[in-house]
Amino acid sequence: MATLAACGQEESINGPISQEQALIEGTSIVEMMNTMVVYDAMEQYANDPAIYSGCEGWKSSLKDIGEYQGVDGASISYTEDGATITVNTLGSSHNAEVEIALDETYTRIVAITTNVQYSTGEILFKALMNTVIGMGTVFAVLILISLIISCFTLISKFEKKQKKEEPVPAAAPVVEQIAAKEELSDDTELVAVIAAAIAAYEGAASTDGFVVRSIRKSNKSKWQNA
Repeated sequence: MATLAACGQEESINGPISQEQALIEGTSIVEMMNTMVVYDAMEQYANDPAIYSGCEGWKSSLKDIGEYQGVDGASISYTEDGATITVNTLGSSHNAEVEIALDETYTRIVAITTNVQYSTGEILFKALMNTVIGMGTVFAVLILISLIISCFTLISKFEKKQKKEEPVPAAAPVVEQIAAKEELSDDTELVAVIAAAIAAYEGAASTDGFVVRSIRKSNKSKWQNA
């Protein structure tokens, strides 16, 4: 960090950073990050968000990079807001490019990004896996929705079956009462005669004390009645 600041201050006066200086500064920053990660000393840069997040990115990238094996060149590009040093790092499993963004004075690190370099086959395989996982998730959700909808149909059928199995209350007494009323309404004169006969038999002065509710035909023969 001190080397970068010193060189940056000098170059901000004399001109842009040269490729050789970019290689030196980029290499020192990458090796510093690797040392911080290996010895778990990242917390000393907790107050510097750019360096701390850069160390975290390098730490997560080491899973694919493997063991850090040095630097294989560096380059620098300029923008309106500053410059970016790109360091080509070597690893036991994969190589990577570490991009170090500097401010307009070339003295302060703005951001550090580690980009692991994968082969074409690995990129295609990851893209295929992402596609399969995405489509699989969509189909799984659709199947789950279909199962839920089918459960609603089964519940509806079960409720209809339960309603069919419920006993229907008997309506026979109501029918008999209606039939009796109809029978009595059709035989009003006969009812009056029978009521008068019963009143005379009982010695009652009127038929107010009893009511004839129904008249049924006897099934006995005349000889049996005699």
